[in-house]
Amino acid sequence: MSIKLGVVMDPISQLSYMKDTTMAMLWAAQDRGWELHYMEQSDLFLDQGIGMAKLAPLSVARDPQAWFTLGEPAVAELASLDVILMRKDPPFDNEYIYSTYILEQAERQGTLIVNRCQSLRDCNEKVFATQFPQCCPPVLVSADNDRLKDFYATHEDVIYKPLDGMGGSAIFRVKPDDANLSVILETLTNYGTTTIMAQRYIPEIINGDKRILMIDGTPIPYCLARVPLAGELRGNLAAGGQGVAQPLTDRDRWIAEQVGPALREKGLIFVGLDVIGEYLTEINVTSPTCIREIDRAQGLDIGGQLMDSISAHLASR
Repeated sequence: MSIKLGVVMDPISQLSYMKDTTMAMLWAAQDRGWELHYMEQSDLFLDQGIGMAKLAPLSVARDPQAWFTLGEPAVAELASLDVILMRKDPPFDNEYIYSTYILEQAERQGTLIVNRCQSLRDCNEKVFATQFPQCCPPVLVSADNDRLKDFYATHEDVIYKPLDGMGGSAIFRVKPDDANLSVILETLTNYGTTTIMAQRYIPEIINGDKRILMIDGTPIPYCLARVPLAGELRGNLAAGGQGVAQPLTDRDRWIAEQVGPALREKGLIFVGLDVIGEYLTEINVTSPTCIREIDRAQGLDIGGQLMDSISAHLASR
């Protein structure tokens, strides 16, 4: 019996064909003969407590000029699908949370949601990493400007960032004797009313912010080091960083081993760990990327590995 897979994503017509990770997943699913169904966030709704959606049959192609075809959409219960990939990109806002409530209704009826809805809500990508202090640099989460200044006084070279940022947005580095400390904290915390993160600056960022992809708590053996542009402190590809695929180090594998059991327990099947130097900095659970870059460089099929894992989960139910 063919597996019915649904995907919630941003408009497929507007994605970046050359690097979009969701496309790698969809190609792998279609290669296995799975039936694909497409929906956007606005297509989800609840009717008398039943999770529903306007589903469009989807076929995909490895063609940069015509990479998808959509059929005539029809309204159906989400629970009619075997698995749903939640691939809506951040921001993680109220609309994202509402979508997880709707998807969770199907989850209760037996549909596998990748990743588990409760864990998407519970695991803030920056704060979740702090559950593994043995892996992290010195870090503080607070809205108190005096406390945040004390952290700076201790460590002297500090990164401040919002907890809901994406793509490297609104990240500030405060170096020793920086006169902008107060205004940066006032801006980020909205005068002490918004909680942010302070993190000791890690100089190894010049060698790249590494993305380690995890499937079922097990790391892919190659990561993508996102190397910042000259004069830039952010390695994010969205901020202009250059991706370089490289083997995991012993320390990378150790970090993955520390985090892996918690990912399996929480139903976080596909996750991206961010590592700078020797330290875990974030755990991306909403819409991890970098499959395509690693696949191209190392001849892998990470999307296929993910579909095999999903198939095993479905078979075990």
